[in-house]
Amino acid sequence: MTSLSLSDKDPKSIKTDTLVVGVARSDDGPVLVDGGALPRPLRSSLAASLRGIGVTGKADQVVRIPAGKDVAAAAIALTGLGPVAKGRGASYDPETLRRAAGAATRALAGTASATFLLPAKDLASVAAIGEGALIGAYSFTRHRARTTAEVQAPVSSVTVVTALAGDKDATTAAARAGHVANAVHLVRDLVNTAPGDLPPAAFADAVVAAAKSHPVKVEVLDEKALARGGYGGILGVGLGSSRPPRLVKLTYSPRGAKKHLALIGKGITFDTGGISLKPPLGMEAMKSDMAGGATVAAAILALARMRTKIKVTAWVPLAENMPSGTAQRPSDVLTTYGGRTVEVLNTDAEGRLVLADAIVAASEEHPDTIIDIATLTGHQVVALGHRYAAIMANDDDLRGQIHESATRSGETMWPMPLPVELRASMDSQVADIANMGERMGGMLVAGLFLKEFVGDRADGEGKIPWAHVDIAGPSYCEGQPWGYTPKGGTGHGLRTLVDFAEQVAAG
Repeated sequence: MTSLSLSDKDPKSIKTDTLVVGVARSDDGPVLVDGGALPRPLRSSLAASLRGIGVTGKADQVVRIPAGKDVAAAAIALTGLGPVAKGRGASYDPETLRRAAGAATRALAGTASATFLLPAKDLASVAAIGEGALIGAYSFTRHRARTTAEVQAPVSSVTVVTALAGDKDATTAAARAGHVANAVHLVRDLVNTAPGDLPPAAFADAVVAAAKSHPVKVEVLDEKALARGGYGGILGVGLGSSRPPRLVKLTYSPRGAKKHLALIGKGITFDTGGISLKPPLGMEAMKSDMAGGATVAAAILALARMRTKIKVTAWVPLAENMPSGTAQRPSDVLTTYGGRTVEVLNTDAEGRLVLADAIVAASEEHPDTIIDIATLTGHQVVALGHRYAAIMANDDDLRGQIHESATRSGETMWPMPLPVELRASMDSQVADIANMGERMGGMLVAGLFLKEFVGDRADGEGKIPWAHVDIAGPSYCEGQPWGYTPKGGTGHGLRTLVDFAEQVAAG
């Protein structure tokens, strides 16, 4: 894992492979953003040559050049910040800095050290630069044999230049950035692993191994325990696979915690659609259908590492959705955990079945809040594209709080409704509810399905506040990398969950 440190030294004297400097776009062309920290001769020559070497200041553009004799660094990387900040005392928002830093570390793979001379005047900026640099410093080589050497290793050490280097809060912010980046990388590693190597049992084993050094208790229910417990949704989805399902529960319960948050993540380790088979192109990225499960597991570990004062339980229902002679059929009826029956009209609407079991189980503990996160519907991508997740909830305040956490964390999410008039479309002729309803607004229908399984508050005053986050689009990048986001697993949603838990803990 890449290390992160803060320094208040004169940047010209820092020995580093690459000194990273920001460039912004203005109406008059590219503008160097270094706060006057570079030696005047170097600053003047750079400013004069930006256009000539093709630097525009556009976000995601990174141009590396020799540093020359005026600084101790071997090279300078000019990373785009996008439009120049305007107005007196204007500053760049944290996500702009986060993406610029991440784009730089992606481009600098193969170098040992990078020092960031980006605007780091306050704690939010310091944290964003560090976090972006660390999250962008990622590679996945598990399945390479003869081509491992062709993949350049991530930058091994990152230094952020800031006057706050000696500040205790800045040191804490930098440590948090490291914990969050570690968690994001864990999500990416799990998502990028070939599905043949990550059946439900192996996923459960990976979580157990990851939790060993944390104050987190892990329980794993195998197929026999699931059958005894009546987890019909998870078992039904896993019927078609020779590799049986699991339910993983992680518990972090620090002394003095006053609130209890339940996190639930969809863990379909591969989704063929079952007998309602997906087209071949629809399966190519389906190893990522467990991204929600990876996200909640990594989130609770990050919160435990940071000793956050909140009790968290994370539930990961795991199954492989395969077609076979033993698979569930369209029109089969399952009895989910808690006794509600579901008519399965489409076996490719399987994520909501495993989540239903976990939501009921989580509700039995009467947490203060339940949040599930899942690559649940293709309709989410149709509605919001590949970069935005959707937030639905049975509580308006909760939906708003999650949106605020997402915005603060730099993760793109958008609030969506749960229209009551769509609920009737899931009425079944033979069971309590069907797993499919109105085709139009399918993302919202899926959210309404999950809402049915949320339990009552401990005081009996209504339902437990619950939110559903659909990350079908942003959880896996099939296009070109950008900012700190690589191709493959992204870890989208992890930072939002961590921030939300921290806000609740802080009261």
